[in-house]
Amino acid sequence: MLLDINWGEFGIKAGQLLLSLSILIIFHEFGHYITARWFKCRVEKFYLFFDPWFALFKKKVGDTEYGIGWLPLGGYVKIAGMIDESMDKEAMKKQPQDWEFRSKPAWQRLIIMIGGVTVNVLLAFLIYAMILFVWGEKKTPMDSVKNGVWITDSLMHEIGLRNGDKILTINDRPVDYFENLNAAVLTGTHLTVERGGVQQRIDLPVNLIEKLVESKRKRGLMLMPRVPAVVGAFSPKDTTLAQRAGLLPGDKIIGVDSVTVAFFDELSPLIAQKKGASVALTVERNQELLTLTSLVSEEGKIGIGILSNEEYEKMGVLQVERKKYSLLAALPAGVNKSVEKLKFYVDQFRLILNPDTGAYKGIGGFKSMGSIFPAVWDWESFWNITAFFSIILAFMNLLPIPALDGGHVLFTLVEMITRRKPSEKFLEYAQVVGMILLFGLLIYANGNDLFGWNR
Repeated sequence: MLLDINWGEFGIKAGQLLLSLSILIIFHEFGHYITARWFKCRVEKFYLFFDPWFALFKKKVGDTEYGIGWLPLGGYVKIAGMIDESMDKEAMKKQPQDWEFRSKPAWQRLIIMIGGVTVNVLLAFLIYAMILFVWGEKKTPMDSVKNGVWITDSLMHEIGLRNGDKILTINDRPVDYFENLNAAVLTGTHLTVERGGVQQRIDLPVNLIEKLVESKRKRGLMLMPRVPAVVGAFSPKDTTLAQRAGLLPGDKIIGVDSVTVAFFDELSPLIAQKKGASVALTVERNQELLTLTSLVSEEGKIGIGILSNEEYEKMGVLQVERKKYSLLAALPAGVNKSVEKLKFYVDQFRLILNPDTGAYKGIGGFKSMGSIFPAVWDWESFWNITAFFSIILAFMNLLPIPALDGGHVLFTLVEMITRRKPSEKFLEYAQVVGMILLFGLLIYANGNDLFGWNR
């Protein structure tokens, strides 16, 4: 297994994941730190990552020790007089002091508890706004995709979709942009498609995500715009079989072994039939027809890529809407995008909670998170993923589970309503139970990544 790892790609993805999580953890803990200091609580520690037994770096400034731990499973601030993951029972036995968390009014403790989530939400707003300000936005209207969809996952074919289908609605609602299509399919129950000029309904299986997980497919898009078989740019790093055969970027492949093709979805299966052999390709180049012979790999590929959407736009295959944002326009647009991403994640979370969907089998750990990042360092992608992770971190931390911010918030709200403060012994037991649940989830998620549990 180790020999199959592309260590360069692994390093780039791992580096992006580590940087992304570090940014989110620091800002989340800063939210607790700054609100605690605001209400004059003593903050004893502020750590990126956990530091059992020893720390990679630490320095005390005033009453606070700042440091970097060696266990990259999160981070923490240790606020004096608060029952947290440190489980400092000895300190809790002492007489409460004015500068301790437990001595503060419930409303102040509540603000301190939601400080981390609040900062994560604000961070997502800001990142999305800056993405729109710096790079703008490019979207492909669904009604501009003239040739319908290209099915890149066999499961989509099994449920009834066909190459060339034009997807009109999902759950009776139109999908405005192709970039939203795959996510909408995952959370949908039925589709309306146009095939050969006739509309028909396709019901999606309730356990669609479970089927995707069990198929052990690589993560990627299930549906893409159906595009002509025009050769895209080759990687400068590797020479592919297609290049050795003489194919050039811009060549239009119109035949494979005397079989006429027009689209990539027609080309790929014909080439895959010739694994380890060779194929004759009929190519249109500068209004001339050529016949080139290419070897086919044991995986059934010759190594050609597709064009960008902008290049297909020039060919009239689809359209790309471009929008630039001023700084003032980017800020509300960043808020809207954050809300849109939160709604999508909540829809996914609902599926996970429903055992019939089998979506819980798709819960992944650090490997799954790292696989989301591109294999090359791309700042626009990095910040998009980081902003989405910030939304997820905020949502998950608000769940009413002891040891999470949401658990502390729940207990504080109950106290404010009943005017009865939970005992410190109860809070200690709740913290232990919450930590056991979280470590169990952590083990399960990363076990799914490494061993495919439940798959």
